[in-house]
Amino acid sequence: MMGKDQHVVKRDDGWAVRGENNTKDTSHHATQQEAIDAARKIAKNQESELVIHG
Repeated sequence: MMGKDQHVVKRDDGWAVRGENNTKDTSHHATQQEAIDAARKIAKNQESELVIHG
């Protein structure tokens, strides 16, 4: 079973990772690359996709 796709999104104070259809961010990061790295780990673990916005 595949997990939720992970989205990297811009925030006023940096970048965030949010699972598909979640109401809250999973994590916050200072840089886009840090957020991508975190989201990639989650997506790989859940066998889901990584979507980068911005």
